[in-house]
Amino acid sequence: MSPLLAYSLIGAGGAVTTRWCHLSRLIGGCMIVVGGVALAALAFADEHVLARDNSEVACTMSKSGLTRVSLKDDRFASVSKLTTGVDSEDFTVVNEPNRGDIYVSVPEGYSRATVSFFGTTAKGYVYKFACRLAGDDAQQVFVENKDVEAEKQTQVASAAATPQEASANLVQAMYENANIDGFEIRPASMSAVMIGTLKVQMISEYRGAQIAGRVLRIQNTGKAPVSLGEGTIAPSNAIAVSVPHPDLKPGEATTVYIVTPSGLANGVRP
Repeated sequence: MSPLLAYSLIGAGGAVTTRWCHLSRLIGGCMIVVGGVALAALAFADEHVLARDNSEVACTMSKSGLTRVSLKDDRFASVSKLTTGVDSEDFTVVNEPNRGDIYVSVPEGYSRATVSFFGTTAKGYVYKFACRLAGDDAQQVFVENKDVEAEKQTQVASAAATPQEASANLVQAMYENANIDGFEIRPASMSAVMIGTLKVQMISEYRGAQIAGRVLRIQNTGKAPVSLGEGTIAPSNAIAVSVPHPDLKPGEATTVYIVTPSGLANGVRP
């Protein structure tokens, strides 16, 4: 029975039970019970499991039928399992390429009560499956990872923000030395360089899909005051430049925040 038919039975049964006729009420009650039992059977047939990266997925797979395992908003890239070389002791895992699901089947005479294997997903998550065997009918297991949903929401939020908003948010995060969704923070990977009398040292780098940011410490090592302009410290393709203290006396230093298109942060001058 389909879920739609089960819900229809419950709804129609509820309407019939409101009638004055006792027979109608009895029929309506029976319809509600049948619909509820059908939904319970459907819920039992389809198992929903929450998982995280490197976690164990405990589920139930069909002992005599076929079991489909599906990942929400992801797909299987590969499956790793041990092979004994004995046909009756080796279960089969088939990867369906269109949807990215896998189908697990157990041979007749399989003596173990469980199946165990590792699954690697297209998004880089790894799950250990340890599932007991029961029943003869086909089974479905749906695996959901909350981290995948959070990643999806982050991508949607990043796409919805205008370039100006995204740059402003990134500059604010760099100023506060804070994490920001959708960006990887990397420590400085290069030594300080001299530009004239200015000593420039990269402190950290924020890498995102569309834009990247760099936090620089600039010190005036000369004997004369220096005014920092965007053309002096930022590349021509810079999206945003923030210089809290542009006028440096001899020996003074300031922190500068630069936002560029992603992928170009390493290829421009400090």
